Amino acid sequence: MFISDNLSSRNGHLFFADQDTTELASQYGTPLYLMDEDRIRKNLNIYKTTIRKCFGKDSGVLYAGKACAFRQLYRILQEEEVGIDVVSAGEIHTAYQAGYNLEKAFFHGNNKTDQDIAFAMDRRVGYFVIDNEEEASAVQEEAAKRRIKQKVLVRITPGIDTHTYEAVNTGKVDSKFGNAIATGQAEKLTERVLGLPSLELKGFHCHVGSQVFTEDVFERAAEIMLEFMASVREKLLYTAEILDLGGGYGVRYTEDDPLIDIETKITDVAERIGITCDRLQYPVPAVLLEPGRSIVADAGLTLYTVGSVKEIPGYKNYISVDGGMADNPRYALYRSNYTCLPAGRMNEAFDKTYDVVGRCCESGDILKVSAALPKEMKRGDILAFCTTGAYNYSMASNYNRIPRPPVVMLKNRKSYVAVRRESLDDLTSLDV
Repeated sequence: MFISDNLSSRNGHLFFADQDTTELASQYGTPLYLMDEDRIRKNLNIYKTTIRKCFGKDSGVLYAGKACAFRQLYRILQEEEVGIDVVSAGEIHTAYQAGYNLEKAFFHGNNKTDQDIAFAMDRRVGYFVIDNEEEASAVQEEAAKRRIKQKVLVRITPGIDTHTYEAVNTGKVDSKFGNAIATGQAEKLTERVLGLPSLELKGFHCHVGSQVFTEDVFERAAEIMLEFMASVREKLLYTAEILDLGGGYGVRYTEDDPLIDIETKITDVAERIGITCDRLQYPVPAVLLEPGRSIVADAGLTLYTVGSVKEIPGYKNYISVDGGMADNPRYALYRSNYTCLPAGRMNEAFDKTYDVVGRCCESGDILKVSAALPKEMKRGDILAFCTTGAYNYSMASNYNRIPRPPVVMLKNRKSYVAVRRESLDDLTSLDV
């Protein structure tokens, strides 16, 4: 039932981060995003400590902000002394407003606009991850105007099939991201970047996908990348200092998902890198990883209030809640599965099956199919969806003109608002 050790049950109530979720729902209202700050810090430190132990002090963590980004989260990242992966001017601006040191930021994306590039340089973003030749020229032009030497990585596509959802598989040869080794484009772009006087090539980046459980995906990616780097050294006389392997270790959404031992996984990658570097007689580079989901996913939980229970005899049963695809579109997009629990009725038998659906005027507004819950579910009950810290708040919308929920942080058995609930006036604040 409990897929994470920050979940428990007491007196029939669901507790998250050692706090009663029904009391939190009463205090802050629903829909409600909860984030376990202690769990975020714990997850960050597992990565940070293990990477430094395996690869040395110049290696480290870059938190992938697309998983979840708001000012308080960037303040936590600054306190924990980890780098960040940003993909837009909006993420850069959020981190900047939080006081984050952007020299530790790596700017990703396959289509950085001229405005994005200028904005990032104005904010002194440390690294650009170059995706294509046009972008290399644009970054060179902007850096030359400023008379600076911009540090960059080149994004490489190693051709790895991670056997994950097609929508989050970014390591294949025909991906929209990066430059394929197999087609010669990776070497061509590397040569181009080395020839641009205002760019300083520091190394290479790849990203083989998201929600990866396959045993040796990152080991295989590292080996392919190091073989490419050795080839570049031989042909272009350039030795890379940095190997950025991206992110993507899987997290548990249901009991069917395996539990990943991050320390063991990173240690296995380090062993493969060491063996490969010895074979190639290549100096071991600084290694970066870009976890996002596996930092915040199990630190998140979403609470809803049941509005109606509808039974269609001989067919199915529905529970409608006061949220839905506007605050969590992942079932609609990917058929993502979640663990759903009755926050105030944990001591009852889960003896009836329901489809949990949202309030949007959309037949595809579904949160979970065939959820096992108590048979006497009724209006006013609280439902909890677990492992919602990644790609819920960050993908939320105002579809049907529904205000987005607040984000409430939980720390040391206390709670505080990190992002306030949107109001109806917020919805019209940009209208003219």
